Amino acid sequence: MGFGQPHGQSGGEAWSSAFGIPGNVVGAGAAWVPPPAFAPYSCPHPGLRRQFSTQEMTPQICVVGSGPAGFYTAQHVLKHHAKAHVDIYERQPVPFGLVRFGVAPDHPEVKNVINTFTQTARSPRCAFWGNVAVGRDVTVAELREAYHAVVLSYGAEDHQTLGVQGEQLPGVLSARAFVGWYNGLPENQALAPDLSCDTAVILGQGNVALDVARILLTPVEHLERTDITKAALETLRQSQVKTVWIVGRRGPLQVAFTIKELREMIQLPGTRPLLDPADFLGLQDRIKEVPRPRKRLAELLLRTATGQPGQAEADRRARAPRAWGLRFFRSPQQVLPSPDGQRAAGVRLAVTRLEGTGEAARAVPTGDMEDLPCGLVLSSLGYRSRPIDPSVPFDPKLGIIPNTEGRVVDAPGLYCSGWVKRGPTGVIATTMTDSFLTGQTLLQDLQAGLLPSGPRSGYVAIQALLDSRGVWPVSFSDWEKLDAEEVSRGQSVGKPREKLVDPQEMLRLLGH
Repeated sequence: MGFGQPHGQSGGEAWSSAFGIPGNVVGAGAAWVPPPAFAPYSCPHPGLRRQFSTQEMTPQICVVGSGPAGFYTAQHVLKHHAKAHVDIYERQPVPFGLVRFGVAPDHPEVKNVINTFTQTARSPRCAFWGNVAVGRDVTVAELREAYHAVVLSYGAEDHQTLGVQGEQLPGVLSARAFVGWYNGLPENQALAPDLSCDTAVILGQGNVALDVARILLTPVEHLERTDITKAALETLRQSQVKTVWIVGRRGPLQVAFTIKELREMIQLPGTRPLLDPADFLGLQDRIKEVPRPRKRLAELLLRTATGQPGQAEADRRARAPRAWGLRFFRSPQQVLPSPDGQRAAGVRLAVTRLEGTGEAARAVPTGDMEDLPCGLVLSSLGYRSRPIDPSVPFDPKLGIIPNTEGRVVDAPGLYCSGWVKRGPTGVIATTMTDSFLTGQTLLQDLQAGLLPSGPRSGYVAIQALLDSRGVWPVSFSDWEKLDAEEVSRGQSVGKPREKLVDPQEMLRLLGH
């Protein structure tokens, strides 16, 4: 997800900017994309005798993952089939995936989409079951036995590694883990980033890279009013980081962040931008042919790098104690160790040049090298999905489940939606439309008699398995109790909520 140095928007940069507005709305700078028209069902195999009468029984559908892909798939199925029942399984005790754990704490408006998902979860034909890890607590094969159809919507949990020498040194972190740390993702709470250095380098130029830079440089008194975790707030309060470099292999016309995030960086209190005018030579002529959103972004970069700020802005920048900069045409070759070899002390960068133009331009090394001293390196090159279960086909190269229009290859009744279907790209409108299409495909197969006939027991069967394995599922009403507790704790310290970060504490609060 820059971060997005391969072309196109990648996962994290899309998530951080693209939520935003209640309901089925896209975020920053994008036009609203209407959901696909719901076509009348037609049987793809007209000669096939219908085995399943949707009038006679309740289709039991299972969705794995409670982020936007999971909720939008469930929403579509419930809306377009009057009898279908959908169970949503989630590994975390709490719902909403990257809306909760990926969106920056200083972007509260972006989380309004949770209102839509809550309406879906409260439907009498929908149930949420958190604290259930599919692939560990229950297998996909067991789900397929219990349900007429299973949809895998579990997203992309891994980060793209740098693949360079020194990557394992203390002081090198994935941006994904850093975001999870300040957003309360349980698995990242032990991260303990060392912010005692004065310079940080972020490798990647997507919205997640800008999110991380912004959180590192935002005055703590601004963050105190957000839902950032208590531990992150205390660490940032002690931070010595004064300069953040955001590094990309390509140039100003290929950045993966959006104009909203760039504007926020330019206007960030107490900071000044560091841009090299030489990186923008000839850009004025080249931007005439690029699409309008990219053109507006490039023009803002160009003005920031080469324009003369007004007196008030010039004074503000002169007083700013912190700085951030964009380094273009640089590719990481090695993380440099400190003299004692015990931690990261810099990044060796290969200077690159572009072959080709526009989105398709490739960065190729020139042979020159440059060392950039720093005490913290954050890798923001993108997300990857993991295989969930040995029985489910997985393409390790593309990091997706092989599928045709959401139908998992060679697995009738098994579907996928979201990032695990198409890779970590796009904004919420992309995920919404993609998930609706998977839901439509599933319902067409149901109507055509391509799914198992006869009743399926759904959650009743799975509950018995979970009971026998000592797994305690968290219901949506349980989540609403945790939600109320978080809000109550937040009110006492002037925050919208104080996130619970320990799953064991969550279960104790629920009496488990």
